[in-house]
Amino acid sequence: MSTKIRLQRHGRKGYAYYHIVIADSRAPRDGKFIERIGSYNPNTNPATIDLKFDRALYWLQVGAQPTDTTKNILSEQGVLLKKHLLGGVQKGAFTEAEAEVKFQAWLDKKQHLEKEDASKQSEAARAEAKAKLDAEKAVNKAKAEALATKKAAAIAAAAKKEQPEETAETVEIPATTEAAE
Repeated sequence: MSTKIRLQRHGRKGYAYYHIVIADSRAPRDGKFIERIGSYNPNTNPATIDLKFDRALYWLQVGAQPTDTTKNILSEQGVLLKKHLLGGVQKGAFTEAEAEVKFQAWLDKKQHLEKEDASKQSEAARAEAKAKLDAEKAVNKAKAEALATKKAAAIAAAAKKEQPEETAETVEIPATTEAAE
């Protein structure tokens, strides 16, 4: 019997999550399976992967073939590296202790890179939030200035209406008859 490590779809339309299962290669995608070894949720950022490392390694060693997506997941979790190192131990290239040291070094490096990436993302998010705040402050300042000029114009217009209008007409004094006599 040929076995596959594959994904089994669950969830609702547009929001799928997957179980990582060991199944007969002839079984349908969401059909009967032998063992569930983990889950994969691509909806979170970053994607959430929960994997039974030892069981995945066991099934790889007994010949289960991963699909492309599960191969990427297993590689990211280090299962394929561990299988490769154990193959080197069986061939006598190095001891099991050396293999474990190499695997731990890879795991430490991976965790360090993940922490750096998380800090870069949080720093970028803070910078983006600061830029948005600065842009909003600039917009608010421009609106306040426009409102202030509008109010000043309204006040000036009201003050102009309140002042008595000085007429350009001059009052003419009629000529008196005394001057005419």
